[in-house]
Amino acid sequence: MDAILKIEGVTKSYTGHVALDDVSLEVPRGAVYGLLGPNGAGKTTLIRVITRITMADSGRVLLDGKPLKAEDVYHIGYMPEERGLYKKMRVGDQAIFFSRLKGLDRREAERRLRIWFDRLNIADWWNKRVEDLSKGMAQKVQFISTVVHEPKLLIFDEPFSGFDPINANLLKEEILGLRDRGATVIFSTHNMASVEEICDHITLINKSRNILSGAVEDIRRAAGGNMFEVVHRASDEVLVAALGSHAMAVGDSCGIVGGYRSVKIHIPKDEDVRSVIAALNDRCELRSLREVMPSMNDIFIRAVNGTL
Repeated sequence: MDAILKIEGVTKSYTGHVALDDVSLEVPRGAVYGLLGPNGAGKTTLIRVITRITMADSGRVLLDGKPLKAEDVYHIGYMPEERGLYKKMRVGDQAIFFSRLKGLDRREAERRLRIWFDRLNIADWWNKRVEDLSKGMAQKVQFISTVVHEPKLLIFDEPFSGFDPINANLLKEEILGLRDRGATVIFSTHNMASVEEICDHITLINKSRNILSGAVEDIRRAAGGNMFEVVHRASDEVLVAALGSHAMAVGDSCGIVGGYRSVKIHIPKDEDVRSVIAALNDRCELRSLREVMPSMNDIFIRAVNGTL
């Protein structure tokens, strides 16, 4: 795996509290990487270590295979959950100020910002004061200020908080567009639906430790345990005979339109999946079969409770 960011054995403690306990993970280049966990698990501390706001007590952070250094912040864009804008400044001046902190000169900053303001439908607010912005508009300004210098690593902490569904979807599309144009995105959230929609890989942190990492689809499939929904038209006896000793029905069948019935089955061994499907197709007038995978919300709860 080509990892743009590697966290190796990072530990961070405060007085009487271990915020990160020997945390390691790898973020693949060009992915949207979900950083998940309950409140107080250590997500924000880890982000602060990556952005050099906080220094780790031990362990190291590698960006492109090299230890993270001060000037690397120019290659990172970070939008924290706690938004912060200077209320008395004009919106355009505020955005230019942040852009220049990221290394852009004024002319180039304004050129890029004008493009982004048009894309996010806030061009009319360029000369208005920040204090006149709604919460959603202020978050758009912060999003633009985070991405305008085109960093290779972007970190968003609860980016959809406070957005209505239309603007949340707009921001989601922009994040995916940034990924498609080569950026790597770390996405910290409690919204499991968003994880399923846009994240390629995840790490789940609980009680200061990394308890689960991997590709989203791989994790869902592993947690699903070879559960399938079968829509068929056959008697219970025929179904049981088709399943044989390699699979079993889980729960009762329920009727659907056209005389077909739906039932969930469990196939314990991966190597038996194809033969069970073939047997069902031969004997049960099979209409459809789909793998049933748990939602990321279910996996989150099970992992945190230690039942995964």
